[in-house]
Amino acid sequence: MSVDAARPATENEWPATLSVQALLEQGWRPTPFRQFVLKIHSRCNLACDYCYMYEMADQSWRRQPRRMSRATIDRTAARIAEHARSNDLPWIGIILHGGEPLLAGAEHIRYAVDAVNSAVDSPTSVSFHVQTNGVLLDSVYLKLFDELDIFVSVSLDGDEDGHDRHRRRTNGTGSHRDVMTGLHGLTTPAYRRLFSGLLSTIDLENDPIATYEALIAHRPPAVDFLLPHGNWDTPPPGRDDGDTTPYGDWLVAVFDRWYRAPARETRVRLFSEIIRLLLGRPSHSESIGLSPVAVTVVETDGSIEQVDTLKSAYEGATRTALHVSRDPFDAALMLPAMAARQIGRRALAPGCAACPVHRVCGGGLYTHRYRSGTGFANPSVYCRDLLHLITHIRDAVSKDVADYKRKASSRERSG
Repeated sequence: MSVDAARPATENEWPATLSVQALLEQGWRPTPFRQFVLKIHSRCNLACDYCYMYEMADQSWRRQPRRMSRATIDRTAARIAEHARSNDLPWIGIILHGGEPLLAGAEHIRYAVDAVNSAVDSPTSVSFHVQTNGVLLDSVYLKLFDELDIFVSVSLDGDEDGHDRHRRRTNGTGSHRDVMTGLHGLTTPAYRRLFSGLLSTIDLENDPIATYEALIAHRPPAVDFLLPHGNWDTPPPGRDDGDTTPYGDWLVAVFDRWYRAPARETRVRLFSEIIRLLLGRPSHSESIGLSPVAVTVVETDGSIEQVDTLKSAYEGATRTALHVSRDPFDAALMLPAMAARQIGRRALAPGCAACPVHRVCGGGLYTHRYRSGTGFANPSVYCRDLLHLITHIRDAVSKDVADYKRKASSRERSG
């Protein structure tokens, strides 16, 4: 098969067929970007076998510079400031990402933070976050992050066995012990304020309760349970076309343990967002609900791209023709692929729009909807799992609300 024949016909797939002009004529207006993911280093010091960046469809990382140059940082900072200014943004978030961002070096990270802070006008507040595998998280970085107010999220998949099954070095050795060293430093009194939470990719082989207990042992302010990236062409492990709900079952077990705890131990972002949506509030997460996604990515070479998890779908799935050296971020908002993440119910597949929980589910994470031929105009490959989880949480919350109302009514009558 030729290279051209193997390439997905993305020009005929949704959202390439979406008309932004028609949306504008209907009254839709884009939501400005509020989060900017800066790929300050394109390589990693681990070889996690489920990584969407290095192990899945898009291998463009091989052509990227290892580190974002200072000139590219400066251009990116200027574009971020321009976007914040032209859209009167009161706040923006900068996420330092990779690869493994700490490979960029402490002084390079300092340069990036100083460049953005210097460029952005004072009416806009800027928060900085770093997502790291934790292996290089030592006293040098902790002192730097404390000085610069950089908040830290760490990837951890559970206890040592559960974590090291996938999160290994290229020589096959596990990373858990080094991550524990980094987390120990981060959670000391001097630096705990910087601790944003833990990112944990679900493995069906790991016991859900044991995994949750291993995570909360570090007293994280938040836990993000992440579904392994996959789609209809390349389903995630254990997710077949049957009626089973393995990931939903796994998450329901954790939800029951979390929800019924005598005192709240942490915030599990997925559960909290589902409860918010069930109560009629908007979502703050791109993985659930219908709120506009206001995130863009700048690669190490300065290319403006879509969210990087799309690299799991096909080669070039994140790509745009835009670059910080010549294009404002406002131009990215006019791309069909960006607009598709901001139009709510109009982006759902017909079957999703008819689902009773579609306003909560939101079709699931956009990345997980891909199927060659139809693009992203599909339900999530995790559709059954999400329906199972959402209805379980809905029933639990509804029962507690009904019990509360009944007790309140009884108190009123007795009073």
